[in-house]
Amino acid sequence: MTYDLYIGDRTFSSWSLRGWLMLQKFNLPFQTHLVGLYSGKMAQDLAPLAPAKLVPALRTAEGQVVGETLAIAETLAERHPDAGMWPSDPDARAAARWLCAAMATGFSALRGDCPMQLVHVDATFSPSSAVLADLARIETLWQHARQYATDGPWLFGAYSLADAFYAPVCARMVGYDLPRSEFARSYCSTTIEDQDFRLWRAEGLMTSYDPFPYPPVGATQPWPA
Repeated sequence: MTYDLYIGDRTFSSWSLRGWLMLQKFNLPFQTHLVGLYSGKMAQDLAPLAPAKLVPALRTAEGQVVGETLAIAETLAERHPDAGMWPSDPDARAAARWLCAAMATGFSALRGDCPMQLVHVDATFSPSSAVLADLARIETLWQHARQYATDGPWLFGAYSLADAFYAPVCARMVGYDLPRSEFARSYCSTTIEDQDFRLWRAEGLMTSYDPFPYPPVGATQPWPA
């Protein structure tokens, strides 16, 4: 049973990162296919996966196409109940689903003002009040998750789908040097230092862009080693 996962450019496609982590972190067999997100070929590349129009898109070994990260998450968790994709505790599992839904439908200011880029730290970026409000809400949800955490550095202790959903948020917090609590700093470090995140980023950096899609507003610093 091998899945086909269709993704956009690794350096910039936050939703693709979520989909990839769902498969990679839980050791599910899959092949990755790159869609022309910045080459103008996206519609052509996704045509065989209709009605999917966005990345990521998943195709099962049986040929079923699933779009949207929430649907992909639930489909994979249903098909692999022993993979531990959701927390085992029912209350924690409900909270994890809540966090994922909040990410999928909210935080538009953060997503709009701070598009994910994994190249450098935009050290002089100044967040708007709307971005700060999104950050405060995210911190509230993360603290809510931690009350269910067992041993481990992730939101619910052990790695879960919630961590896959919030990995691009961590990348934004780091990439724009956004204000965050001590716990958020630690969690972001855990995320970007994870070997799978580092693999994703390294593969993305093999492609260069001229012009760069998201130029910094001022001085930059190197991405944390």
